[in-house]
Amino acid sequence: MDVKVFKTFLEVAKTRHFGRAAENLYITQAAVSARIKQLESFFDQVLFIRDRNSIKLTTSGERLIAYAEVMVTTLAQAKNELSLADNRSLQLTMAGTPNIWDAYLQECLIEVTEVFSGYAFQAEALSREQLNRQLLERTLDMAFAFEPLKCDELVSQKVTDIKLELVSTSQCSVDEALSQRYIYVDWGTRFSSEHAERHSQMPAPYLRTSTGRIALEFILQKGGAAYLPTSISAPYLQDNRLNLVRGAEPWDRPVYLSYRRDTLQLDAIEKIERLVKKSIN
Repeated sequence: MDVKVFKTFLEVAKTRHFGRAAENLYITQAAVSARIKQLESFFDQVLFIRDRNSIKLTTSGERLIAYAEVMVTTLAQAKNELSLADNRSLQLTMAGTPNIWDAYLQECLIEVTEVFSGYAFQAEALSREQLNRQLLERTLDMAFAFEPLKCDELVSQKVTDIKLELVSTSQCSVDEALSQRYIYVDWGTRFSSEHAERHSQMPAPYLRTSTGRIALEFILQKGGAAYLPTSISAPYLQDNRLNLVRGAEPWDRPVYLSYRRDTLQLDAIEKIERLVKKSIN
């Protein structure tokens, strides 16, 4: 089965529209329909329910998504590694949740790629579930998250703490910050539970987001407050575009590096672990 068929299936599942999937893949709508029919014939299952105004995944279609993602990701990585073999280069694939990239990994990546000459890096922003799955599938070498990935086949090591501070575009108290355009940023499961306990009486947030960068850009343009890491907020605190909220206690969020116990890249991963610990401290 051609991997293009699985790519087409995933695009239709994402867009829920044959025409838009065709545009995104730069093929005709007839080609999209033919590939889906080929896949349905191969599995002898209906994958989509086609109504006049909508397309819905069947139960079989929902179950196929995870397998299709594995097929596409595994073949893409195999292609990359084989293409690198001619240059005798090694590849390391690292990933983190979107908020980890905002708060920590972006700066680390620059230093890591400079130190590791001879390596080709692939960097991805993935959900916690995707991190866990791709580590187990061996399509990912190392993952960074705010909670350890708990699995017997994985090692999770704390590498640092990220300091979060409540900042605002105005000079205000905690109660004022939480009631005037407060942006809730998802800094992990533990943060969520501690936030609910610490601010149990606050109104619903004005906006929720998975990344600190979205919160930062929003409050800089519209005004408001958010818990942001010092790595993001420091320049704006220095030029007075942001202010520390009076009476707000900072949060320390641990960052964990996870990888397979039987990884063949252990030496490189341990070197990166020491490097990222040093770069943040």
